[in-house]
Amino acid sequence: MKVAFKEWFAVCEAIGKGEQDVLIRKGGIHEGRDGFRFKHEEFYLFPTLFHKQSTLLLGSARADFPDPSKRVWEVGDVVPVKYKCRVTAVEDVRDWQQVLALSGRHIYSEELLRERFLWSGKGMDEGSVQVAQISVELLDPALEVAYSKAQGGCRSWVTIP
Repeated sequence: MKVAFKEWFAVCEAIGKGEQDVLIRKGGIHEGRDGFRFKHEEFYLFPTLFHKQSTLLLGSARADFPDPSKRVWEVGDVVPVKYKCRVTAVEDVRDWQQVLALSGRHIYSEELLRERFLWSGKGMDEGSVQVAQISVELLDPALEVAYSKAQGGCRSWVTIP
């Protein structure tokens, strides 16, 4: 089994195209008592479909969807896992101006970043985000992962065969 990080499909594509080299995360509902952390040095990017992602991303990234009519993966769908990441640095950022200074290194909208920055819960403080600087490797061929229920839900880390 391999560790994979769930991220919006369009963000995975931006990372693969070199348009994004940081991941800015707060975590999901099912992160556990200690909250979210970038706890793996290497991981695969598991693209997710989320109906609101196009409104929370910048510019051309809004067009990067496999099928615009598809809103979620369904059990048995083939998920294309095309990228493997390596974390080169991780930082807890607690200064909003530092978050804004990352502009140009990601495709997240300011609205989305502010929402993540201000959210608190699950062991994570209001007024902070985790920022991971990453390098990326294109997988050739891509892994074709049959989507399962275990990969669903609001969690950041999943396993793939």
